[in-house]
Amino acid sequence: MIDISGSLFTLLVLSPLLLITALLIKLFDRGPLIFVQQRVGKHGQLFSFYKFRSMPVNTGDIPSDKIGQVKLTWIGRVIRRTSIDELPQLINILKGDMSLVGPRPAINSQQKLIAERKNNGAIEMRPGLTGLAQVNSFDGMTVEEKAHFDGVYYKQVSFLTDVKIVLKTVTYLFKAPPVY
Repeated sequence: MIDISGSLFTLLVLSPLLLITALLIKLFDRGPLIFVQQRVGKHGQLFSFYKFRSMPVNTGDIPSDKIGQVKLTWIGRVIRRTSIDELPQLINILKGDMSLVGPRPAINSQQKLIAERKNNGAIEMRPGLTGLAQVNSFDGMTVEEKAHFDGVYYKQVSFLTDVKIVLKTVTYLFKAPPVY
């Protein structure tokens, strides 16, 4: 219930920003607005994962730790730096594919991360828009470190833990952005 109400509220409040982002992508890049990718969800099941498209059309599946190797569109650089590209995942939450908080959904090619999550139980959870690894410098972590945080979260999941992660995520958004 919290996932659904939180997603609906956020979509409503941010709808002007979502509309402006969609218009800018369409005006300056002409490709599809939404990037759809197969990701690994709860119990290892694949689902269609949504983001605003920040990369050129026909860019392949790139894990987040390799994003520096991909050219971003000019609007893509802006929406990546501000995490606006992640907002369409609120639709994934409404569909039940994701939660607000949980391990970030892996690309199917990230077999080592998926195997680690199977070992620590985190694969049994719905993936999240944000998670414990994300608020602990996700992009600079090894696969083992990400999986460790996912396992810790799996063992300590609670409403209070989720609230702390969401609050840390909000403060993280106000930090200096990573350079792509």
